[in-house]
This record gives sequence, C-alpha cells and structure tokens, in this order.
Amino acid sequence: QVQLVESGGGLVQAGGSLRLSCAASGRTLSNSVMGWFRQAPGKEREYVAAINWSAVTYYADSVKGRFTISRDKVQNTEYLQMNSLKPEDTAVYYCAAGFLESSSWYRSAEKYDYWGQGTQVTVSS
Repeated sequence: QVQLVESGGGLVQAGGSLRLSCAASGRTLSNSVMGWFRQAPGKEREYVAAINWSAVTYYADSVKGRFTISRDKVQNTEYLQMNSLKPEDTAVYYCAAGFLESSSWYRSAEKYDYWGQGTQVTVSS
C-alpha cells in the first residue's frame, strides 16, 4: 500500500516562503502524476499544482509565478516551494498521487489514488 507523508508546513508572515515535502513509500511512483491540493476552513479542497512523469508542471492561476512543484524520482518525493505567501494561502495542504491518463484530469481530486494526511500552512498578515 502506498503511503504519502507531508512535512514542512508551519506559520510564516505574508511575503515569506515555505517548502513542503511529500515522501512516498510502498511502491515507486515514478510513472505517476503527483499533485498538491489545499483546503481552507469552510471551503472545498482546491487544486494547487501537479507534475507528471516527464516533469511537466501545471499550476492553478492563484499560485502561478509564486509556487514551484518538483519531484525527485529516485527519492520518491515531491516538493512544493511556496514564495510570496499571502494570507489567503492559509490552508491544510495535501499531496496526492495517481496514474492519471489525461492532463485534463490533473485538477480533479477524485482522479488521484493516494493521499497524504495533510500539513497546515498558516500565513499571517
């Protein structure tokens, strides 16, 4: 069974940076799509970014130019570098992985097979 474990969340001031990590175990995910989603209190889970097996990256408009997704296939780990953080970025961040056949699916949480437990990111104003 695949396990995803996030780390790197915390409290940061607006304008600051954080780097989230997601370590996978149980099977290699080198041929998978890996993504990040987030959920703020009282809101639905929303797509943040995704990276496919060829390291092509995709971003939500709200984070484009500020966040960078990457992966290390050898370490079976993905990362989310978050810069210029805003209070509206405050949420629980989840990593996800799956074997999605179409890039049009990358924004859809239900298409991912595996999820981490989440890590809290809080941005103060």
